[in-house]
Amino acid sequence: MKKRTFINIVLTFVVIIALGLGGYFYYKLNNFQSSPKDKKDKEVTSLINTVGELYLFPNGESPTVATVSDPEALKSQAFFAGALKDDKVLIFSESGKAVLFRPSIKKIIDITSVKK
Repeated sequence: MKKRTFINIVLTFVVIIALGLGGYFYYKLNNFQSSPKDKKDKEVTSLINTVGELYLFPNGESPTVATVSDPEALKSQAFFAGALKDDKVLIFSESGKAVLFRPSIKKIIDITSVKK
């Protein structure tokens, strides 16, 4: 009888530990999958708010945001002549405007018209 009770206690602990580990890894997996998008959304919102303090956005229009990853490839275009890696481009497609912004110094580098 004593041996059976001991086995039941050990099995109970093993099941509790397995359930705990399963729950922990499930939580971590869900948190890992949702974090990058949430972080990116917060970064874009913060960028739009920062640029919005410096530049009056066209009425009711939200920009499309892009990052300059290779400024050397864009040097042939006048708008990107002063661009550096990691500069942000906010494109307002409805109003036909683009804003080149440098987050490191929080300054607008250039504004241009784009074809609609």
